[in-house]
Amino acid sequence: MSKQPPADAGASEPHYVGHRDRLRERFLEVGDQGLPDYELMELMLYRSIPRRDVKPIAKALIRRFGSFAEALGANIDRLMEVEGVGEATATDIKIVAAAGRRLAKGAVSERPLLGSWKDVIEYCRAAMAFAEREEFRLLFLDKRNCLIADEVQGVGTVDHTPVYPREVVRRALELGATALILVHNHPSGDPSPSAADIKVTSEIVAVAKPMGIEVHDHIIVGRRGHASLRGLKLI
Repeated sequence: MSKQPPADAGASEPHYVGHRDRLRERFLEVGDQGLPDYELMELMLYRSIPRRDVKPIAKALIRRFGSFAEALGANIDRLMEVEGVGEATATDIKIVAAAGRRLAKGAVSERPLLGSWKDVIEYCRAAMAFAEREEFRLLFLDKRNCLIADEVQGVGTVDHTPVYPREVVRRALELGATALILVHNHPSGDPSPSAADIKVTSEIVAVAKPMGIEVHDHIIVGRRGHASLRGLKLI
């Protein structure tokens, strides 16, 4: 008796398999700058969802959140509101976001920050620009202006975070810091400083100066860029 061929003999592979191979090849040739946001999202989803066409899911994520970066900044619950995104996939997306923050932080960890200002801005944007709530972050520097510690001092609402100048300076003294860079985000997307931002900066400078601690800058980040209070001559 002749052997029967396997049930799937001659069956073609799902249409998305060839597309995945071609997309990977294009990424290797041109890098991420040559791909639109939804295709970069597709590449990221391949390992999380190996046996499904992920293009519709990638497009839905970009449509929902506005960009690749904003999708990475969304919280797990919001990601899971997109059809096709389960907890495991949402967690994978957040892992990629965390990896990006670690990469950006590595660029500022071992050298004087004032000579690496572009890297500082990129790190701050990666860490906070797309967060859904306002966060106030402190970069503590030593005498060489190298990073001692990077801490989130507080998390607030969509438009306010309580900041206590004496607590900021107390923590700087505990760490032996001689300088600070203040950073916070505007979830609205507009990084323009508010009157409250200017006021709290002045208060922190006033408390820090007698203690020999310099406030180099207060950076505000948002989806539409960043603002430097020192650059605006507000410090």
